[in-house]
Amino acid sequence: MMDRRMRRFRQELPLEESEKILRNGRECVIAVDGDDNYPYAVPINYVYDGEHIYLHSAVQGHKIDALKRNPRMSLCVIDKGDIVPEKFTTYFRSVIVFGHAVFIDDKARKAKALWKLSRKYCGTLDATGEINKFMKAVAVFEIIIDKITGKEAIELVNMR
Repeated sequence: MMDRRMRRFRQELPLEESEKILRNGRECVIAVDGDDNYPYAVPINYVYDGEHIYLHSAVQGHKIDALKRNPRMSLCVIDKGDIVPEKFTTYFRSVIVFGHAVFIDDKARKAKALWKLSRKYCGTLDATGEINKFMKAVAVFEIIIDKITGKEAIELVNMR
């Protein structure tokens, strides 16, 4: 596992705050080992339940091929990105997760992950029909978390 220490360690967020950002974030960008040695970064919906991160996708495509070839990936959630032109800076807060993807083939586990995604994005709407309809057409994968790091602008640190 990577042991790189954050260069600007004073700006590192506590793990609890990083996890809160993961729970509340609306979308993320995942970065995978794409075709021809090009990194491939793609926005995607996700859910973090405090222990697992679940994502879903079509069963075929660039990200699926990349993750099958090399399951290691990173995921980024941006919590804040306020541009402050008069100071030539951005007041940012974000979280990066390093881990690897494991595809979920078990129907019960897959349905449970889809329910969690549904609750996050559709609230109390009954997703039973959609989940059953697309069960075979959707890939669901869990991110096994190796490391979570959060960081914020020094100006936000100084405001605490």
